[in-house]
Amino acid sequence: MSLAQLKKHVAQAVGKTYGRDLDLGRFEVERTSGSDYGDFATNAALVYAKELKRPPRQLAEDLAEELRQSTAYLTHVEVAGPGFINMSVSDSFVCELAKTSPSFHPTGYSDQVIVVEYSDPNPFKVLHVGHLYTSVVGDAIANLIRAAGGRVHPVNFGGDVGLHVARAMWAISRELGGMLPDGLEEIKPDQRSTWMAKCYVAGTKAYEDDDSARQAIIDLNKQIYAIHENSDHDSPTARVYWTCRQWSYDYFDRFYARIGSTFEKYYPESQTTPLGLEIVRRETAKGVYAESQGAIIFDGEPYGLHARVFITSQGLPTYEAKDVGLIAAKWRDYHFDRSVIITANDIIDYMKVVLKSIEQFAPEMALRTTHITHGNVKLAGGTKMSSRKGNFIGATDVLDLAEAASKRENGQADDTTVLGAVKYAFLRARLGADIVYLPEESVSLEGNSGPYLQYAHARARSILRKAGNGTSGTTLSELDAAERAFAMKIGEYPEVLQKSVNELLPHHICTYLYETAQIFNRFYEGHRVMGDPRQEQRLILVRLYADVLKSGLNLLGITAPEQM
Repeated sequence: MSLAQLKKHVAQAVGKTYGRDLDLGRFEVERTSGSDYGDFATNAALVYAKELKRPPRQLAEDLAEELRQSTAYLTHVEVAGPGFINMSVSDSFVCELAKTSPSFHPTGYSDQVIVVEYSDPNPFKVLHVGHLYTSVVGDAIANLIRAAGGRVHPVNFGGDVGLHVARAMWAISRELGGMLPDGLEEIKPDQRSTWMAKCYVAGTKAYEDDDSARQAIIDLNKQIYAIHENSDHDSPTARVYWTCRQWSYDYFDRFYARIGSTFEKYYPESQTTPLGLEIVRRETAKGVYAESQGAIIFDGEPYGLHARVFITSQGLPTYEAKDVGLIAAKWRDYHFDRSVIITANDIIDYMKVVLKSIEQFAPEMALRTTHITHGNVKLAGGTKMSSRKGNFIGATDVLDLAEAASKRENGQADDTTVLGAVKYAFLRARLGADIVYLPEESVSLEGNSGPYLQYAHARARSILRKAGNGTSGTTLSELDAAERAFAMKIGEYPEVLQKSVNELLPHHICTYLYETAQIFNRFYEGHRVMGDPRQEQRLILVRLYADVLKSGLNLLGITAPEQM
């Protein structure tokens, strides 16, 4: 039994009462806000009143009578307000909802090929908390799609060419006293990523403040593109470049291993750039793109957007051309049913222009692409971070802050709870808004936190272990009031999970898990489980609750420990 099946029964009653030629998918069946209004409510009478030209209250009375006669598991049906119908369900219905919740499989992506692109770190720069945030969000969204039957291909994209690389390389040369590959041997392995980040900041400052440095960086940018075009691995500049790029990749791998992220493919800009240039130039000849003052642009104004440059007047690709190449490469490699791109929300308008340009010559490729955005993680006081300015929190710094806070607050810290604390702190907020990360709050064993839910799961498993063979029962029967409220909340999980999949918003699961844990705590504090005459029934509920917690946490990318 499920909410979907209840809606199906209501639809059958609607068809029988109002006429079978109606669109029976227009009305809703939803949970009510409290027991005074029954367990579920439907707005069917209000939806069809205008079409049937009858007062909604009269329609509701007719439908309510049909529901009383035709649906055995509805114990009470009444009309409320202008035409809502409140419905109370039997204990057997509630028990069935709870029993099937942990094994529920959402729908929406059955056997579809879904490419999910996220994280997108740039070599020669330090990973900041934004990369951690988008990695956590991307993992959770990929998990949701996978749970709904999608064949998920997680991929990554990064700028191994471009002005940011040239800025870093210019400063690296200054640090080494020239492009001296042997000088890199002096940089200790544990200092490489921060050393390159320092060089990037110095190069950026020089680019902005010093005209001669700016020109040198522009020239070096062309040289770096030439390294790829000529497959140059031997010149001093090439040797420094390839060594430092590999340092970045090794650093990325260590970071992803630490947070549990895995990617099937990494697309460097050096590979997507030639394809993007080829496509833009080809489609310029066909009128999709246009020349403007020596550059090639796409004019988005006819579509309510703005114009953007895809190839500069110097013949170099912009990020726009590289993204054209990236999306085309993903289409070539996967011929996806859907491509999901997850980024911060500061490139919403940019991505609209890129996709609109692609839509002109490859509409299927563009229309199957979805851009999901999230806000920024800010420093205390609300300052936006910038790797360009150097005032950022590193991605691993956040984990270290959480570890230190856990030791202060809880007297101990381990990777499972630290990572769970950070992931949950990021995922519990609805995507789109900026968030401020508070380490102490995130690691607390009380309140809306990852460790609180991890502890709740471990506590439930502990009860079950103490029960031994008492957990073998599977039959739920008549419930008392507290058990019923608990079972109703457990039975809500499929609805929450399906909503999370439909909207690709993980925060719905966070909210549900926290609310469910609170209900369990109230239940457990007021009702004995072990040694109670109703022990068998209550242990079944505890097991279902633990299974739901584990399922939800795992979808969020958070470990559900058996004990803490």
